[in-house]
Amino acid sequence: MTKPSATLEPVFATEKEARVIKSLDIALKAKTKNYAKLVGTDGQEIVLPESVYSILRQVVHLMASGRAVSIVPLEHELTTQEAADLLNVSRPFLVKLLEQGEIPYIKVGSHRRIQFEDLTAYKQRRDRERRQNLRELTQFSQDEGFYEAEELSG
Repeated sequence: MTKPSATLEPVFATEKEARVIKSLDIALKAKTKNYAKLVGTDGQEIVLPESVYSILRQVVHLMASGRAVSIVPLEHELTTQEAADLLNVSRPFLVKLLEQGEIPYIKVGSHRRIQFEDLTAYKQRRDRERRQNLRELTQFSQDEGFYEAEELSG
């Protein structure tokens, strides 16, 4: 059995596609039926399973918001460069995180591999900590009088 391939290359909508995708996003949000169909060029209709339809709605919504999309299976193993790219950090910084035990990894020969699921868990934890730190900094700034809301005069 071959290992499932995954594309890590983000897909961006062109300007022309963006208009169509926004219309598609609106149509998918206004779903009135319990199913969706794909119609092939030969006219053959295929009913989409709910799980596929759910992913389609998510992808369309992200692209309609102007975001790039990549599809990666949760069990996919990433190279250190792929993982660094997904976190938007340098490869040496990612290796430091691995060696500090922040993100689990395995070694395949002399190469490190990171499970996509582990990388996602780290990213969610990091984002949660950043939001909490920002709330604490904002509260500290308000308590110390460094930040004052401007009063509206009218």
